[in-house]
Amino acid sequence: MLSEQDIVWIGSDGPAPRETVHGSKAALLAVAAKAGLPVPAGFVIPAEAGAAPLAALSRLEALEGATLGDPEHPLLLSVRPSAPLSAGSVAPAVLDIGVTTATLPALARKLGERTAHDLHRRALQSFGAGALGVSGEDFEYALHDALRLAGTDAESDLDAAQLASLAATCAGLIEDEAGEPMPDDAHAQLERAIAGLAAGWTSRRARNRRLAMGHDPDQPLWIIVQAMRLGVGSEACGAGFAEFRDEATGEARLGGRYLTEAQGEEARMGLRTPRVLTRGERETLGLHDPSLEEMQPGAVATLRDIGAHLEHAIGDAIALEFTIERGALNILEVRRARRTPKAAIQIAVDLAETGAIGHEDALMRVDPAHIEEQLHPAIDPTAQRHIIGHGLAASPGGACGPLVFSPDEAEATAARGGGAILALIETSPEDIRGMHAAVGVLTVRGGMTSHAAVVARGLGTPCVVGARDLRLDRNAATLTTADGRKLRQGDIVTVDGTTGEVLDGAVPMIQPRTSGGFATLMKWADDARRMGVRANADTAEDADTARGFGAEGIGLCRTEHMFFQHGRISAMREMILAEDESHRRAALAKLLPMQRGDFVDLFASMPGMPVTIRLLDPPLHEFLPHGEAELRDIAAALDLPVSTVAARAQDLAEFNPMLGNRGCRVGIGYPEVYEMQARAIFEAAIDAEDQTGTHAHPEIMIPFVSAVEEQRILAALITEVANAVSEERGRPVHYTVGAMVETPRACLVAGEIAAHAGFLSFGTNDLTQMLFGLSRDDAGRFMPRYLDQGVFGHDPFHSLDLKGVGEMVALAIDRARAGSADIVLGLCGEHGADPASVDFCERSGLAYVSCSPFRVPVARLAAAQATIRATARAQLAEAG
Repeated sequence: MLSEQDIVWIGSDGPAPRETVHGSKAALLAVAAKAGLPVPAGFVIPAEAGAAPLAALSRLEALEGATLGDPEHPLLLSVRPSAPLSAGSVAPAVLDIGVTTATLPALARKLGERTAHDLHRRALQSFGAGALGVSGEDFEYALHDALRLAGTDAESDLDAAQLASLAATCAGLIEDEAGEPMPDDAHAQLERAIAGLAAGWTSRRARNRRLAMGHDPDQPLWIIVQAMRLGVGSEACGAGFAEFRDEATGEARLGGRYLTEAQGEEARMGLRTPRVLTRGERETLGLHDPSLEEMQPGAVATLRDIGAHLEHAIGDAIALEFTIERGALNILEVRRARRTPKAAIQIAVDLAETGAIGHEDALMRVDPAHIEEQLHPAIDPTAQRHIIGHGLAASPGGACGPLVFSPDEAEATAARGGGAILALIETSPEDIRGMHAAVGVLTVRGGMTSHAAVVARGLGTPCVVGARDLRLDRNAATLTTADGRKLRQGDIVTVDGTTGEVLDGAVPMIQPRTSGGFATLMKWADDARRMGVRANADTAEDADTARGFGAEGIGLCRTEHMFFQHGRISAMREMILAEDESHRRAALAKLLPMQRGDFVDLFASMPGMPVTIRLLDPPLHEFLPHGEAELRDIAAALDLPVSTVAARAQDLAEFNPMLGNRGCRVGIGYPEVYEMQARAIFEAAIDAEDQTGTHAHPEIMIPFVSAVEEQRILAALITEVANAVSEERGRPVHYTVGAMVETPRACLVAGEIAAHAGFLSFGTNDLTQMLFGLSRDDAGRFMPRYLDQGVFGHDPFHSLDLKGVGEMVALAIDRARAGSADIVLGLCGEHGADPASVDFCERSGLAYVSCSPFRVPVARLAAAQATIRATARAQLAEAG
């Protein structure tokens, strides 16, 4: 037995249906009804009730002035499913309940004989499909046969006798397919319709569909029992749907379709050609049939008013289904409007600016991941896509161009004024120049934090990595697809870094816009967030891009990337291959002015802002020549035998360079390298201050520290260089020395390291590698299987692993603050723009996060949302 609490009314003064419990269909209809808009009366019950309570039915009958099954004044009902998260859409509605042999005469007297038989036919079709599971196609074939027999294309041309015959055919179909007839008793129809929707909801197919949609397969279903508004008859009648926002842009505009002599979703089904709603849309599309506005201007005026009213009342963009019965418009369903990421931003801002929601609500409405999509050219969603390969969506946006298979070819294409798609098996630091020149990057190996993915995101270059269904032969300069097709250098391809797809040929693009609603939302985000947002930037160009996206400084400058530029790699190799310190210093003297110039440009791009510069980090072997030709070139430049250079390179080779002579270990072993870099930084800071008139704020970060003595020794070395430059220039040098925390041991001794550092920055890329024992460059080969089988809930290189890496970072934070109360703590891994990771950083009280320039707006919004959530948690805790 149902209690009164189990029955919720649409539009009454009692408790309203709740979206999280009764579903959006019921809840949003109730909002419209309570606002005084034309919504047919109805109530909501749990599906397991199996039948409508007599008391609720009697109340509905009294409201409508008609009775279910009454032969004189029959009430017709609809039964619609409603469930949280819009999962109710998997079950169809059952319409026209109450059309029986007993009520047909009264309906004929009221509506006309033809309309009565049309209603009977519609009732049979709806009941058969919705309550008994008969295929809707069977009824469509029956209708088409009836139209062909009558010699017409329009069901509106069928007369009463033809419709009665069609109804009999539909009744026969039901009995044949379902093994039982449609009940000829109105109350039995209602009970059977409710039971049919409940059975369909708990079927294996429906449960599997909910699982596929990410919903709880056991979530309950609620049933809306509502008075019918017919949409069929001799006067102005029909049904349609209305949308009040452009789905692609979010712009306010009325659109939709309307079909005369129709019910439910027939305007969407394509059985007949519907009409547009407005005269403007008809003229734009070049249509001849009059629009609903030209047929019934009052109905369209009412729709506009309803749309504006509901958008404000619900606090969201909406769409609705409506019926017109004898000229009167009624709302049958209200739902949240579909929207693209771009539209979602504009809608949220518009709603906040009109007062429908607050600024914080607007910020929480936008998925940070959707922000990134607005910063790159995107493939036109209407374009045809000829997919030739799949990989990981490593850096968003779309790009098309000729295939090239080497950095040299990418640079040559750029020099000719074009842009190439650089395809490699995987990238390494020496490929950076080609990645700078290319408009898109494709690798057949690698994961979300592989070298290609990280660099491409920093450059804002569309990138697909780990395209394992493609086979790349660099020597033959071919890319072979899974079906055996060979693509050669110069063939045009498109990479979609948003979906991870590789497409054949050139595809139309849509250019990004960061003004309007986007700019407004970003301003609100900056007003709301606590954490700073910096950028990982290695060049002045990167820094300018980052500032344009709202970065408040540089959180990571990877100095090694500067050495791979033309004219520098030779000097770097000369230094590495030198036999003694004097020869190393001679090579470093060539690099000093180059580094100084880079840093001047970097400080000038970030005047008055912190610039965190990581000293040389990668293993030295990464700079060494590859192949015989490069060995001969460097040997000639050094005036040494090739054998000598090859032997020296062999001596420097490491079995596991990731854990080898890298980071601070280079500084300890070859202090002159860090001396040169520190001098270049300090001299550049002074030069930049003279140039810009503002103080430079260099933060020198020592990488790969795992012992406090490494930090102490190198901090002292840097201080010594600073004092020397200060004395030489006759002015003080302002700087901070810190450490990059990226090893588990550094986390454990963070308190000791903090005593010799002004800041600590968590390098969560390497920390994740070491804690998991995973290589970020190789994990992409098996990561999809791990994710598919639930070994990992998410890629730990993409979103911070809170149980392991997060715990280690939290421990380090506590120990660092115990070691130095004033220590500044930040994060500079690729996790710096992942919303879940940013939320962790907010809860941990970090001062800033740093990420790739094109992801800065993502981090700004994620940081704002994290602050809003933190404030809400604090208020909840305070309230007890």
